[in-house]
Order: sequence, then C-alpha cells, then structure tokens
Amino acid sequence: MRLVQNADRETEPRPADRFATGSSIAANNVQMNIHVVDPLADSRWDELVAQHPKASAFHKRGWLKALKLTYGYEPFVLTSAVPGEAMKDGMVFCRISSWVTGTRAVSLPFADHCEPLVSSAGEVTGFKEWLQSERDRQRWKYVEFRPLSPCEHVSSGPQPSSFYCFHELDIQPSLEDVFHRMHHGCIQRKIRRAERELLSYEVGRSSELLDAFYRLLLITRRRLGTLPQPRSWFRNLVECMGDDLQIRVARKDGRPIASVLTLRHQRSVVYKYGCSNERFHNLGGMPFLFWRLFEESKAWGAERIDFGRSDLQNDGLITFKDRLGTRKHALTYYQYPGCKKRAAKMRDSETVRQLVSILPDSICGSAGRILYRHLG
Repeated sequence: MRLVQNADRETEPRPADRFATGSSIAANNVQMNIHVVDPLADSRWDELVAQHPKASAFHKRGWLKALKLTYGYEPFVLTSAVPGEAMKDGMVFCRISSWVTGTRAVSLPFADHCEPLVSSAGEVTGFKEWLQSERDRQRWKYVEFRPLSPCEHVSSGPQPSSFYCFHELDIQPSLEDVFHRMHHGCIQRKIRRAERELLSYEVGRSSELLDAFYRLLLITRRRLGTLPQPRSWFRNLVECMGDDLQIRVARKDGRPIASVLTLRHQRSVVYKYGCSNERFHNLGGMPFLFWRLFEESKAWGAERIDFGRSDLQNDGLITFKDRLGTRKHALTYYQYPGCKKRAAKMRDSETVRQLVSILPDSICGSAGRILYRHLG
C-alpha cells in the first residue's frame, strides 16, 4: 500500500533550523538545556517511546509520519539530551501552519491524549517555559498540551481550555469477569444475538478491510452530521503503523455492518475509530466486535483498552462506554495563552451538519480533506 501525501506546501526547514534549539531554561532552580530534534529522523525517540511507561500509540513514529504525510504537520521533540546522548526525556509536538486557524504547536493533533515522557515535574516545567518563550518569539497563535493526568498551572502559564471524559477498560481479570462487568441488556445480550445471527468476522489491515471500514465510516459520519477524515489519512495510518494497527469488520451475509480500528503499544490497545450501519444495529455488530477485541487483546498480553475521550455533552457515547465496564475520569487540555473559543469547533457547527446530510460521499471526502488539515 502506498503512502498518500496530500499536503500542498513548500519544503519545510528541519526543526533544528526553525527553532531556538540548545536554549537554556532555569526550571525549579535547575538549569536545563533544551534541544529540538526530528522524531522521524532521530532513532533515539523510538528508543524512548519503546521503554517509557507513559508512552502510547500516539507517540509512535507511525502516528507522526501519517500526520506529516496527510496534513503536512511538522513533528518535533523537545529533549534535554545533547546530540549523540541517549534520550531520557522528551515532549512531542506538531507545528501546524494554517491560514484559517493560525500557526500553533499541538501535542498531538487528532490524538486523544499525549503525555510528556519525563521523569520529573521539573522537566515538564522546563519544556513549558521554553514553549512559552518560543510561542512569543515566533508569534504562534497558541501551544496546546493534551496530557492524560491533570497538570499544575499558574496565571501566566498554560490554562485549561477543553474538558472531556476519558474511558479505560481493565482486561487483566478473567474473560468471564470482563464479560459480567458489561451491561446485561445492552451489551451481553447483543453479543449473544450476534453469535446467533452467525455474524462473520475478519481482522487485519488489508485494502479490502480498509475499504469496508471507510464505507461504514462515511455512513456513520453522515448519520452524525460530521465530515469524514480523508481516506488518505487511514491509508497512511495503515502503512505507517504497520502491525500495531488492526481493522476489525463484522458482516451479515457478506455485507459489512460494523467496523473498528485500533492501535496498540506495549500493553495497551487504543480503540480509535468505530463505525456501523444503523440499519443493522439490532444484530449487535459493535458489541460483538468489542468482545472479539477484548478476547484477542488479552490473548497477546494486553492489560487495558483505551477508549479515548468523549465530549461531555455526548451522553449517549459516555453511557455506551460505561456499559462496556470501563472506568472514567476527567480529561483536560491546556493552552498557552488561554483561549476562550477553539477553532476546531467549526466541525461541530449546525451549518456543517446540514451540508453533510445532503452532500455526496465523494464531496464529503474532499471537504474533509480540506477541513481537517486546518483543525489538528
């Protein structure tokens, strides 16, 4: 499968050429030298991601490469490691340059969360101070952080900007216990219904599975009134993430009725995208796919399923994830400087919903390709 490069842009400078690399920052009375590296070219980033306990699938080179190929975002990593020294800390961002929504640094675009890979709060403070200085120097619109855990902030630093609900499922108990923690009527019964209906099941990353997934994604996004991500995003993800990405498809009499796309890293599996044909919801396709996901993830040694973020206003999605037996907690994003209204809300506007309901799939896909590169 070939990589799809959509971003129309001039050749970008390397991170070390664009940023004030080698800057010295005093964080908590400790002097810290900040270096900027390209995670797509520096293997030390791969080594840090492979061993750091807070790393996720979103930190991986594949996610970053797919972002750059599809949308033209420029990934960069802040680290205290000098060139040639093993990287023991790092904070990854993408620089987004948009004439619609402004130039900014985000950690990370389209990721539900992205923890700083550090060993102390002082390192995070040093990186944030450098980013604030660099933002002011380059006149970025803002810098955004998406940590899983809450972070301290002061009046002059990053401020809370967006609030979500985060769900995670512990699959370390026995499969029997995992099954019984799920809602009896809405989940367990649907799984049994799917088995009685003899739904077929496939898992992999083939072009055929990707096509089935994307057709269902178009159906789902039209139902929800939101523009779909471009097909090239998923093609690049499949190619760049390799075996760490899997697509699962449930079929009834050969017809795709539900699909999920997952990412994995270490002992965690991320449920990133899901889609289905509502005409067949009564057959239990989505609960069936989640159950197969739980079984297979546990078999290869995973300990948790990351169900990502949900908008606080999306009661239906939060309830569905609750019924799968997940635990939830608050998820907060931060920005410097503080921002009252985020441009990304463009995709949730009523005008967009109305357009999506009437536009052909081909035009919706093209509109999504244009819009998403400005959101990040």
